[in-house]
Amino acid sequence: MRLLTHNLLACHAKTCATTSNNFPLILKDVQLEQIEAEENEQFIRGFLPKLEWNALVSTARALGDTSLPDKGPDPSEPMLDEGLLRTLHHVLLEIHIVEGQMVCPNCSHVYQIRSGIPNMLLAEHEIGK
Repeated sequence: MRLLTHNLLACHAKTCATTSNNFPLILKDVQLEQIEAEENEQFIRGFLPKLEWNALVSTARALGDTSLPDKGPDPSEPMLDEGLLRTLHHVLLEIHIVEGQMVCPNCSHVYQIRSGIPNMLLAEHEIGK
């Protein structure tokens, strides 16, 4: 699972259905792998407005990557720093979580990550209506 995916995931358990404290999911006991990916500046630029910057920075730092600045770039800025684009590419697309857990900061529900795939399925009694 890439950090790009992690930045989109939130807990949807019944106890979190009406709260905003269900994001970002906290990574725990993770096994990381670096996998090179072809650079695609247009993709990074297009995804930038969808990013939750503070969550991305805190997650990357929790995993030992301190390359992102505290303040994110303005997505509407036509000229983004090339170094920042490369750093974003690396953090979003080349850091892979192979195994581990994601824990909801609100309800402590644990989502497993196995073979790079996050299991976001909930049991019937955990589903919010």
